[in-house]
Amino acid sequence: MTSIAPGALPRVTYSNIGEDFSGVHAHLDTVIPDVRSRLLGLDRPNRIGGADSRDGEAFDAPCPIDRRISLGRFVAASPAAVDAAVSAARRAADDWRRLGWERRVALARKVADAMEAMKFEMAAACLLEVGKSRMEALGEVEEAIDLVRFYAGEMEANGGYEKPLLRANPKEETRDVLRPFGVFAVIAPFNFPVALSIGMSISALIAGNAVVFKPSPMAGLTGRMLMDCVTAAGLPDGVFNLVCGGAETGAALVGHAGIDGIAFTGSHAVGMAIMRGFGVGGRHARPVLAEMGGKNPTYVTASADLATAAAGMARSAFGLQGQKCSAGSVVFVHEAMRDEFLERLAATAASFRIGDPAGRDVFMGPVINRAARGRFEMAVAAARAAGSAITGGRVLSGDLYDHGDYVEPTIVAGLPDDHALHRDELFLPFLTVRTFSSLDDAIRRGNAVPYGLTAGIYTQDEAELDLFLDTAEAGVLYANRASGATTGAWPGIQTFCGWKGSGTGSKGGLGAWYLPQFMREQSRTIMR
Repeated sequence: MTSIAPGALPRVTYSNIGEDFSGVHAHLDTVIPDVRSRLLGLDRPNRIGGADSRDGEAFDAPCPIDRRISLGRFVAASPAAVDAAVSAARRAADDWRRLGWERRVALARKVADAMEAMKFEMAAACLLEVGKSRMEALGEVEEAIDLVRFYAGEMEANGGYEKPLLRANPKEETRDVLRPFGVFAVIAPFNFPVALSIGMSISALIAGNAVVFKPSPMAGLTGRMLMDCVTAAGLPDGVFNLVCGGAETGAALVGHAGIDGIAFTGSHAVGMAIMRGFGVGGRHARPVLAEMGGKNPTYVTASADLATAAAGMARSAFGLQGQKCSAGSVVFVHEAMRDEFLERLAATAASFRIGDPAGRDVFMGPVINRAARGRFEMAVAAARAAGSAITGGRVLSGDLYDHGDYVEPTIVAGLPDDHALHRDELFLPFLTVRTFSSLDDAIRRGNAVPYGLTAGIYTQDEAELDLFLDTAEAGVLYANRASGATTGAWPGIQTFCGWKGSGTGSKGGLGAWYLPQFMREQSRTIMR
């Protein structure tokens, strides 16, 4: 591929939606076909202790855009392979810790450089294995690179998290240090296979832990590409190990006695099972850093700019086919604005092109698989049974649609207030609409769910904004964003912390308090 000089093209983020990306598109017009022809359909083994491993059952991963295309042939690591990966990580952990934080930070920055060098190819791979639009896929890879550099900068800014303490005796030296746990398992989801995978992994690595990384079985292609970037950066063998596979591989990792901590992103049910079994079910408590989804409300008040609200709500609800933990899946609209807002929202959703996301103007690709399509059909059926008004709601067919799971962006209004579709995370392009006359009451209803990840508001009234900021029960709050009502966090700009059932801790990713969670505190007192 022809290389692009740094700065020659604008960076793609989740917020700079108004820039001229024609040069980016022109480059992707050459990169995406090249990746299709050169990088798909290959055998991609796991990587354990610096060597390729084929110990396990081989499986083929179909491309969700077109199931006739193979992303590649991967290996679901056997229990013995998982054990070998954990053993390799344990052997490497002590030397990696002793290497010192300065050297680990330098190597992490080399990982970011390796990712930068292949970011367009990695974005194309992400597009093909997830069904992301061009801008979503490239934005994710840019985010991933920023995550590595941000966490490296945090370690450096904090001096390796070592500081002197007060002294009770002039002859004593007292210090507070944070030290790694040992070996972390990183279990990543399909929807952000680059950013979430490397964000969790690099944090554990910079903190001094060795890592056994399991990507989603749908995301082995980018998983192996990340492994190759780590290898190219020169990290010692065994410090970062790749084991692909599904639930059985994950269970083998979670159940392994040699794992000291787990970083997980996925469903609430699985995250809580890990917390109960691994976190507190052993001889002593072990860290489980889990982000576990959301049911993210947005409030559109009578003072809102409806054009901005409709744009932000549609992008938040239907970007990546609603397959984001931060996706806006329920909107509360002031009763006086309901009809006009819904008209604008439906028009915006209808303007989104659905198809192969390799196309420049395609906003929505397919949902990830048949299971997701089945959930969509059940949700639509439940809404119809409740007598709701439905915009969209169809499974698409014909041509490419017959070879992937393509569905329409769907808006449902008129459900009973206590309906499960207002409460349960669906991970689909499916938005429910509720009305209100009192914002205080709407926020109370929006808070009355098990989750607390993100929330948004559209208002021009400072008192309404203050009420929202003071009472919304979520870790990430947004106001008046056209780029996304509840989505679009970026490293160092917005932190990403799940309250209630959306997370297992009180500190989130993308911010200053994430990295220390991969270490434990030690107080040292030495008499001189």
